[in-house]
Amino acid sequence: MALIQRIPFFLSLLATMLFSQCKNEQTPVRVNNNSNNNSGGSANDTARTYLALGDSYTIGQSVGITERFPAQTNTLLKSTGIKMAEPRYIATTGWRTDDLAAAINSQNPQGPFDVVSLLIGVNDQYQLRDTNGYRERFRQLLLKSISLAGNKRNHVFVLSIPDYSVTPFAAFSDTAFIRIQIDQFNAINRQVTTMESCNYLDITASTREAAYDLSLLASDRLHPSGKEYGKWAGWLAPMMSSVLR
Repeated sequence: MALIQRIPFFLSLLATMLFSQCKNEQTPVRVNNNSNNNSGGSANDTARTYLALGDSYTIGQSVGITERFPAQTNTLLKSTGIKMAEPRYIATTGWRTDDLAAAINSQNPQGPFDVVSLLIGVNDQYQLRDTNGYRERFRQLLLKSISLAGNKRNHVFVLSIPDYSVTPFAAFSDTAFIRIQIDQFNAINRQVTTMESCNYLDITASTREAAYDLSLLASDRLHPSGKEYGKWAGWLAPMMSSVLR
């Protein structure tokens, strides 16, 4: 593998601050690995619950609360007649897989939740964590997500890692290297998700459209905008709806 070019010190410092505070047009790949999509409930039952697990992409760094992809997904589900409680978030900008695992253990959310989304790994890649370690840490998080969904594997939805190499933030970095690594990490999380018979939504190609459309980026020119998150929600909501009805 090619060696990553060193980012100048001041850019490295800026990058650390941004990630610690806080993918050509293609149809996203949606993989449903469980043919049994009927949860046995109806839209008129008690409000359905949604647990969103992740990092800055889940908490919606630099966008409003209602622009986060879980919030927009929730709104779309409600518009179809499904009664939804507000999403619960366990997500913070800068978190790696190990940080998320520690937070889940600390907060000890009481499930089962009707649906669970999981998007995690960009900070593992950014901090050059090894892919083998990521595989096992991600697998453990996915198993925990399944447990939190009442062991209903088709109620767990994994989203791929966005590609920030196309953003102005990464302009002075080795963008080819970043893209290669993002693809490697996503190959891992997709494989693990498929092995565990959960749902997978590939949004990476969509995030790469920011290379020629800055309206898909938030004001920090790194994270997705509400417009981009809206695209994710538009794909995710029908997937969730199929198991909530």
